[in-house]
Amino acid sequence: MTINKYPIKWNRDNYSIKIFCSIPNIATGILITADNNYFVVDPGDGILRDLNIEIGTKKILSISDLFITHGHHDHVGGVWALLTYMRVMNKKTSLSIYYPKGCVEIESIYHAFQKVYGKTLPYKINLKEIDNTKTIKSKGVTIHPFPVIHKEYLHDGKTTRQVPALGYKFTFNKLKICYGGDTAYCEELVKMAKGSDLAIIEAGHEDATPDGMHMSISEAKSIGKSAKEYFLVHVPE
Repeated sequence: MTINKYPIKWNRDNYSIKIFCSIPNIATGILITADNNYFVVDPGDGILRDLNIEIGTKKILSISDLFITHGHHDHVGGVWALLTYMRVMNKKTSLSIYYPKGCVEIESIYHAFQKVYGKTLPYKINLKEIDNTKTIKSKGVTIHPFPVIHKEYLHDGKTTRQVPALGYKFTFNKLKICYGGDTAYCEELVKMAKGSDLAIIEAGHEDATPDGMHMSISEAKSIGKSAKEYFLVHVPE
């Protein structure tokens, strides 16, 4: 199954995921719900608006974890707004932010936020730098991070460099959701997507010429078909 009309929602046995959007260079925003627990993945621009419409203030304040695949603006552009809203609305429980080792964007946002609001913050932020070796457990959900391959252009528009990037596999009640984030074709994603109940695969490259940044639609479909269901996201508009 391939769907690219947002929002996209999948729901099985009190376990659901809603992809508000995943538009290259604009924004990504994903909410995972397991029973009455909420996790946000790649909180790009607009995530606060989307969460407010979807679950409302009380449930936003109960969000326990943010998962960041990488530091590009279309995946982290809403972090500041979300953290600030939680402060203004007096969140009491802690918030953990998981991000790939070396992701300076998240560290910079965190340190700037603490500098501005640290003395008046009603909740604790746990900054969790992770790599692909650490399994995370939270609220009955098991999360397996895994390395993916994603690059960016430097200022000359020609040279590229690899950025710290992860995918995540979320397991709840034996149901598995695999989200690859932004990545070129890589074996770790192939392995993690296979047999998943749902695979969310980006197809951000318009042709079949590898560029080390994104997958083509044909590459993404070849991985997605190994899962029971799949969605293609981050497809250029």
